[in-house]
Amino acid sequence: MPPEVLLNLAARRMPPPERVGLPLRLVPTALEHRVVSGLLNRVLAEQAAEGEFDFLQGRYLAVEVSDMQLRRVFTVNDGRLLAASRRQAADATIRGRAVEFLLLAARLEDPDTLFFQRRLEVTGDTALGLTVRNHLDRLPLEAIPLPARILLNRVARFGKRVRQVKG
Repeated sequence: MPPEVLLNLAARRMPPPERVGLPLRLVPTALEHRVVSGLLNRVLAEQAAEGEFDFLQGRYLAVEVSDMQLRRVFTVNDGRLLAASRRQAADATIRGRAVEFLLLAARLEDPDTLFFQRRLEVTGDTALGLTVRNHLDRLPLEAIPLPARILLNRVARFGKRVRQVKG
């Protein structure tokens, strides 16, 4: 069978996003905070050291992956990016489907396109949301190790295919 046909078949058989997100919703909060905060600070160490995220000091940004029923909240404390309680009230929220965040992270679509087409939306403090959007444009994809970038790109492309096949 040609690879294209196999990929379409796999895309059709993907479970719904809320089921895919279940394991992530079950991760203990303390473990998640340690892993997410460590990963963010490792990948974005240079930007954090230069104070690029100081605008989040004492403020909270929620990221909601609506189709996976995931909500994560982030802040900055003493120059470090930190995961906060999922229940923390947020100053601004960025909301969208998983595939949109994957396309954004893999740089397969730019933030302006995703926001202007309302595939990603900002609520709350729009100035904070716009600042975050502008920072997304400048994040260095090269800071992510090459194997992780390749995996991210492939997962994002597959997510796009799932969206096309399932509608």
